[in-house]
Amino acid sequence: MTSEDDLKRLCALLHVEPLLKRPAYNYDEVKANPFPDLPDPLTLKSGQKVTDAQTWWDKRRPEILEDFSREVYGRTPTDTPKVTWEVTSTTPGTMGAYATLVRQLVGHVDNSAYPQVTVNIQATLTTPANATGPVPVIIQFSSVGFGFGPPRGGAGARGRGPTTRAGAATQPTGRAVARGPAMVLPPGPPWQQLVLAKGWGYALLNTSSVQADNGAGLTSGIIGLMNKGQPRKLDDWGVLSAWSWGASRLLDYLETDPKVNAKQVGLEGHSRWGKATVVAMALDQRFAIAYVSSSGEGGARLHRHNYGEPLDAVTIPEEYHWMAGNFLKYTHHWNDLPVDSHELIAMCAPRPVLITGGTFQDRGADAEGMFQAAVAAGPVYKLLGKKDLGVTVMPAPDTALIDGDLAFRQHDGGHSDAYDWPTFVQFASRYLTTTAH
Repeated sequence: MTSEDDLKRLCALLHVEPLLKRPAYNYDEVKANPFPDLPDPLTLKSGQKVTDAQTWWDKRRPEILEDFSREVYGRTPTDTPKVTWEVTSTTPGTMGAYATLVRQLVGHVDNSAYPQVTVNIQATLTTPANATGPVPVIIQFSSVGFGFGPPRGGAGARGRGPTTRAGAATQPTGRAVARGPAMVLPPGPPWQQLVLAKGWGYALLNTSSVQADNGAGLTSGIIGLMNKGQPRKLDDWGVLSAWSWGASRLLDYLETDPKVNAKQVGLEGHSRWGKATVVAMALDQRFAIAYVSSSGEGGARLHRHNYGEPLDAVTIPEEYHWMAGNFLKYTHHWNDLPVDSHELIAMCAPRPVLITGGTFQDRGADAEGMFQAAVAAGPVYKLLGKKDLGVTVMPAPDTALIDGDLAFRQHDGGHSDAYDWPTFVQFASRYLTTTAH
């Protein structure tokens, strides 16, 4: 089936009309908050208030997770097959002034239950060559540098991947590939050098090797393997959950690597990969920290905040595959969602999270909606003994709110994660430690 065919099939099961064209975007903040009352992350479905951490962990968090799994991102199967990791090459390298050790990794997913679908997860791991002990590692969601360019379609296509200068996306080799009109980015070294300067390592996860970024590919990849090549059910996992599963499997490997401090593995992703970052952080509590860049709708931005890319845009043929089939019934009915994205952020607590977005050039990602979600997640962080943003009014652009465990920055610039990498490294330095300086 094509993506449109599969979308129509799911909508027929739900008895709703499919939305086949991208909806209009609202850029009037006066009209942006039609549903000001958000679900309370600290009230059980029974109406009981959550006043202690034990009730959060035992009762409320499982309720929220169930709603997200059934209605928003789909259920990640509990019986996924074993992944056997292979180091296919180990080579010395350099990144700027830093000597590195670069390993190419392949995670072979056991497909004995359905040999017609093969899944081999591709990743690279780069660690400082002079490390004297296990180092923290930041995993970046990407497809750039694995023979795939940035995915097409939707809000994420407006980004240019991990960028280091105007109009360029950096491959792991350091080569720059033009990506359309120039974007003026801040000067400074690429993010890989910022990480290595702290004595940390980094890994790149090829999301395309886990699951294709389109609806036509849902009968292949890890979703197709689990479904034995059949179309998804309404509550089956979408691509964002599949990508987050891939990150968790990469973390499984890192837990076996003596060069890596697996208790200090963080996540980073931009645009659609920013969505995957916050989903993975919420689903797998082993991840230590996250940098969620311009994730917008389907990520850290409130579904009920009508600014930039609306909820409806994630139900069209170009984007619906990110989510569960059940999510389609909320097209035009945002307020019927049992949860909202502040509760997704709350599921990351008490671990540190930085949420970022841009100004006019990045307005589709809706920085205000992401800020409001972070504010509304704050009570859960405080309940668990951590510090929230500390403010409830969005500050001026380029103001870094990083004194708490929940952090936010709106950069004055476009749809790129390059603006906020220095802020993330500063923020993460409070939590990640190494002897490899």
